[in-house]
Amino acid sequence: MRTAPVLNQHDESSRTAQRGARRSAQAAQGYGLATPYLLLLPAIVVYACFMLFPLGRAVQLSLYDWNGLTVGVWAGFDNYLRLATDGELRAAFGHALVLIVFYCVIPIVLGLIIAAILNRAKVKGLGFFRTIYFLPQVIALVVAATAWRSIWGLDGSLNAVLKAIGLGGLAQDWLGSYTLALPAVGVIGTWLEIGLVMVLLLAGMGRIPHELYEAARLDGAGAVREFFSVTLPSVRGEIAVAATLTIVAALKNFDLVYMTTHGGPGGTTSVPSYEVYNQAFMVKQVGLASAIGVTLTLLIFIINLIVNRVADKVTS
Repeated sequence: MRTAPVLNQHDESSRTAQRGARRSAQAAQGYGLATPYLLLLPAIVVYACFMLFPLGRAVQLSLYDWNGLTVGVWAGFDNYLRLATDGELRAAFGHALVLIVFYCVIPIVLGLIIAAILNRAKVKGLGFFRTIYFLPQVIALVVAATAWRSIWGLDGSLNAVLKAIGLGGLAQDWLGSYTLALPAVGVIGTWLEIGLVMVLLLAGMGRIPHELYEAARLDGAGAVREFFSVTLPSVRGEIAVAATLTIVAALKNFDLVYMTTHGGPGGTTSVPSYEVYNQAFMVKQVGLASAIGVTLTLLIFIINLIVNRVADKVTS
């Protein structure tokens, strides 16, 4: 007669322990689900303070007619309409798209060729060549622009070489030419980016298994076929990264244009980043400058989204 209460107490204790275990498991599971977000929270806060808030503020300013000093006047989308209808401002975006060829396309093509040669030839002192090619990335853009101005100038090094080899008739002020100023700035961009692209591609080529090359050679593949059959497909990911970085560099280019041409002659080298500075600080049209900046941000996002989508489809 006394065993029943003892059994009931034992069952009750067991059920209590099970409920406690379930609560502990649920709490642990909930804590586990929240852990990644808690770890990301500091980075999200920093990103929101230094990126999202300024971007939102720029969007707000783009809707006002404001000179930066007096009270702004609500303008709605007038600044964006002006950006769409103003030929000079639209030309600045066209110049940026042209620079993509010099900053992205040409460096990737040349970088592929140089990296493939260095990788196949097993050149001694490869680290030295990497350092030399990567050196433009280390040099400040202001220094690089100043050096290239001494090359492209009317009394610069390039004209001196042309005169020395009997081609003095070709000498001119390259940065002062309406037709050649933008390509001259683009050549500087090619010089700046080719080292970065080559280093990225060399890193990708270094992880290609040697068995793939040996199999291609056993099949009778030469250097060119080996490049297109083995090397190029293996570095598609690195090409996508290089394209992303160089496109962003081309579209947000400011230092180079400011130090070499100030957007001239006649606005032929003006780019969106330079127009943001020009409209905000020289013309005192902060709202229009903000609209240009917001539009440029959207353009960079869209182009890089397309590049990454294409790269994902190619590599998958």
